[in-house]
Order: sequence, then C-alpha cells, then structure tokens
Amino acid sequence: MTTISARALNRSTLARQLLLERAGVPAEDAVRRVVALQAQQPASPYVALWNRVEGFEASALDALFAGYRVVKSTMMRITLHAVHVDDYPALRAAVEPTVRGARLRDRRFRDSGLTEADATRLLPELLARAEQPCGGPELKDWLVEKAGIEEAVALPAWRMLRQYAPLWHAPVSDAPWAYVGNGGQEFVAAGEASRPVLEGDEAAAAGMRALVLRYLEGFGPATVSDVAQFGLVQKGRVRGALRELGDAVRELEGEGEVLYDVPGGVVPDEDVVAPVRLLPMWDSVLLAYADRGRVIPAEYRKHVTRVNGDVLPTVLVDGYVAGVWRVAEGGAGIEVGAFRELPAAVWEELEAEARGLFAFLAGRDVSAYRRYDHWWVKGLPVTQTRVLAG
Repeated sequence: MTTISARALNRSTLARQLLLERAGVPAEDAVRRVVALQAQQPASPYVALWNRVEGFEASALDALFAGYRVVKSTMMRITLHAVHVDDYPALRAAVEPTVRGARLRDRRFRDSGLTEADATRLLPELLARAEQPCGGPELKDWLVEKAGIEEAVALPAWRMLRQYAPLWHAPVSDAPWAYVGNGGQEFVAAGEASRPVLEGDEAAAAGMRALVLRYLEGFGPATVSDVAQFGLVQKGRVRGALRELGDAVRELEGEGEVLYDVPGGVVPDEDVVAPVRLLPMWDSVLLAYADRGRVIPAEYRKHVTRVNGDVLPTVLVDGYVAGVWRVAEGGAGIEVGAFRELPAAVWEELEAEARGLFAFLAGRDVSAYRRYDHWWVKGLPVTQTRVLAG
C-alpha cells in the first residue's frame, strides 16, 4: 500500500476543499466539489465559498438557494448543512437513522406524548402542508391541532420533528444571508426526497455507499472513524459500505492506520505551499474528521471549539489553524488574534486576505458574527492581535 504522511493528509484536505488555490469555477460546481458546507450560522456558507472560489459573489449563492439548487437541511452530525440538491437524497438516506434516533427518541419529543409511530403517521400530511414554504410557528400550530398535544410542550416537540422530517429551510429574500434566525425560519418539503428511510432499508445502504464515496472525494484520504465522524453514523455501517464498494475505493497506509480513498484522488506533495485563509465559523475542514489534528493543532483545539460547541472563525497559516478572527469593534476592520508569533510576511498575506473579506462582509452584513464576540470579551490566549483592513 502507498504510505501517506500526516502533512500530506493536510495538503490533500486543503486541495480537495479548494483551500490551496481558489478555484475558477461556478459556485454550484464548487459546492459539489466540497460536498457539504456546515450552515447553522447563515453567513458561513457564503464566507466558506469566498475562501474557495475565485471572484465569488454572494449573489451567486443567493440564486442557488432561491432556485433550490443548493439546499439547507439537518443532515450530517444532526447539524444544518448546505449541499447540492443532487447530493441531498443519498446523504439524507445515509444519516436518517441517526437523525431519527436522536430526535424522535429525545425526551423533548417524547414528553409531548408523541411516539416514532406518530411521527411516521404525521409526516405525509406535514410534507403536504409544506409543499409551499411555511413559517415555523404556523407548522408548530398545525402540530398542536393535528396531534392534540398541549401548547406547553409543542415548541420543543416541533423542533425535534422538523429536524427529523425531510424539510429544507426556505430562503427569505430580505435576509442578508438568505436565511434568518430561529424566530423567522420557513420550511418547505424536500421534493422527491420526502420519504422516510429506515436502518436496513436498501435506500439507507445505498445512501451510505454514496456518503462514503462523496466524503472521500471531498475530504479523503480518511479512516473509517473519520467517515463515521462526518456523518455521525456507526462505524459498522461505514465498514459495510466500504466492503460493498469494492474496487471503487482503495487502501493507503497512514501513520499507523489504514486510510481509504477514491482511485485517482488528489494527494499533493506535503511541501506544497498553503496560502493563509480566514475561515468561517464551523468550517467543514475543522469538523469533518475524528482526528481534527489534520487541520487544528491539539494545543489550539479548545481555543477554537468553545465549551458550548461554538467553533470560532479561524485563521489558517501553512494549512493549520494559527488563530481566530472577527470584525473589529465598530466595524473598524478584521481583527486577527494569533496563538503564536507570526512572521511579518504572514501578516502581509493576512492583510491582503482581510481586505477582501472585510469588503465582502461589508457589502452584505458586516455584523454577521457579532453575537459571538463574547468569546473575545471573555479572553482568548492570543499572543498577537492586529486590526487589518481598517
């Protein structure tokens, strides 16, 4: 087997995630190539693509969301992701058993008196109701009336049901990043993908095979544990999919573990230069692996991933997290906090990136991440702080 080093794995991730060089491709093609953009914060898919696509304009993703060419739904890791509509059915089928268990067996759903069987019974009518975009409060009221549950337990029960159901978030035209927060969300049935898939169903098995291939295309080479982490699925299901895929995947030798990849998957030389990047909150490269050391040095992980699960906007230097960033107080520019001393040449690169990012945010909503500034107020262990692009 071919042996691949940890640093070469880092470069492979950056190449496949379009972070070694911005790609001169349409935004729709870029979404297919990176597989999935974590999207619980509305601005993040936009900032993610700004880092990856040459000349990216926010209006390009607006159009993809509006036309449902890129869709936003609860999927991998029971978290909101933006994916290409053609990838959605298989990815949803792969992770639905996980989402079903996590949401319909959750105490917040069961306390309403509803069961998994009730959810299955209610699902067709819910999806019919949501053939056109519906507001969350409207659908919650429908659940109260249809299921006969008490108002006091309706909101948490509805939240669990809507995260399980094959619903897409519907874009809102006057929201700066196409979607709004919890209070004003709208939902629409997920087209032909609107059907339940259960563990053991052939659709679930086919979905797992597709998830493994798509993951390896966008994030490989990777271990069984990495794939399982990406989807929050059982390792046994991943191993079963790898066996069924046969020659469609290949094995490589990592540093003490077996890696899997698609034939012809790009693995750049470990010495290839990696440019600085200013990644969004919850960027997929930080979360899609069991071993997050591929991109985040172990000593910085707790600084980046906060106690409540917030994953801060990060600075990549030489392909690895080296600090965090935010919009400076008063919108004065991009504030970068470095976890270690950075050379002057790196600060020059960061200045250029910050100018582009600040212009991008200011053209849409410079306060996109303002609600997370409390982490800076509470203090971060940075050794250097500079306001760039002021």
